[in-house]
Amino acid sequence: SILIIGSGPIVIGQACEFDYSGSQSLRSLREDGIETVLINSNPATIMTDPSMADHVYLLPLTTKSILKILKEHPQIDAVLPTMGGQTALNLCIEADEKGIWEDHQVKLIGVDIDAINITEDREKFRELMLKIGVGMAPQATATSFLKGKEIAQEFGFPLCIRASYTLGGAGAAIVYEEEDFDKLLRRGLEISPIHEVMIDKAMMGWKEYELELLRDKNDNVVIICSIENMDPMGIHTGDSITVAPAMTLSDKTYQKMRDMSIKMMRSIGDFEGGCNVQFAVSPDEKEEIIAIEINPRVSRSSALASKATGYPIAKIATKLAIGYTLDELDNQITKSTSALFEPTLDYVIVKIPRWNFDKFEGSDRTLGLQMKAVGEVMGIGRSFQEALHKATQSLEIKRNGLGADGKGYKDYNQIIDKLTNAS
Repeated sequence: SILIIGSGPIVIGQACEFDYSGSQSLRSLREDGIETVLINSNPATIMTDPSMADHVYLLPLTTKSILKILKEHPQIDAVLPTMGGQTALNLCIEADEKGIWEDHQVKLIGVDIDAINITEDREKFRELMLKIGVGMAPQATATSFLKGKEIAQEFGFPLCIRASYTLGGAGAAIVYEEEDFDKLLRRGLEISPIHEVMIDKAMMGWKEYELELLRDKNDNVVIICSIENMDPMGIHTGDSITVAPAMTLSDKTYQKMRDMSIKMMRSIGDFEGGCNVQFAVSPDEKEEIIAIEINPRVSRSSALASKATGYPIAKIATKLAIGYTLDELDNQITKSTSALFEPTLDYVIVKIPRWNFDKFEGSDRTLGLQMKAVGEVMGIGRSFQEALHKATQSLEIKRNGLGADGKGYKDYNQIIDKLTNAS
């Protein structure tokens, strides 16, 4: 019997992607005849449909609710928190600190507590990356306002502020001018549940990439998909137009990035399941790679990667968490090869986000480190151009592709301004 934690209410940055992975996961467990218990506070999801899990609890995502469920179902053997985004991981940590899992002999599967702590505590993550020889942007941690001011004087502007243990880039900002720094630093410290922010030198203009990985108990690792952001560093991946597979990397750099991501996944802990790794690459000939972050869970991009490659990441990640190995599982499409084969794409996928600022009156339309998109579309084509135009048409914003309908901008200065100040 396994308990699955959902992602709770729909907020920007965490919505149907985790409903998609949660539903896949429940189906996957049912195939193996395992009893499923689901907790999620949001009734407007597919995974809370009575037919999906054996027992569905529509309760607030708190440790009190977890205790109630464990008392009613003493037969629960394990908990799988990686399908509910950051919300589920945070709840899992809280329950672990209170000793709830230990008291009820519930095993944590799909991830381990150390991995969650290392990836969310930005200082620990930085130390680990430097130890295994993976480059990072110059950065430092501040737990107080004064410490933050000291760091800013040392690094100079532009700077990046990121709050620890938050989702969708909440509390994150890029600071160009000294006068904005105080306000944004205070906000970051207030938003972080442990009152900690990471301040790093902003790598403006660097290219941003993501890789989706899966690992089994025998330490086999496959890389499902590489995703490249059309927008440079400084704009949240959820607000960027993204392209799969990565287009502008030299093969040498791509192989180096693969090796780094596998090394990073192995270094954060010994668990079976999915991982999402983000990198920045310098836009010059050197193609220097630095690590941005790693999420030891099914992420927003996993849903995109699953649809782009036809490889059901959440479903396979669930099977790995309960002890299967990649070579034992069938490839879902060919049915003849194993899941240990990496999908190769002979087509291009373009994802474009969709914003809805008109509904949020008075909201700031500039794009930055905090995600603001409320949806996305995906175009599939034989070439990048085809996929891009298909995606633009799917946005339903009365555009027929880019430039073809005469609605584009023609003034050079206006175009440069739009590119500089994304909104």
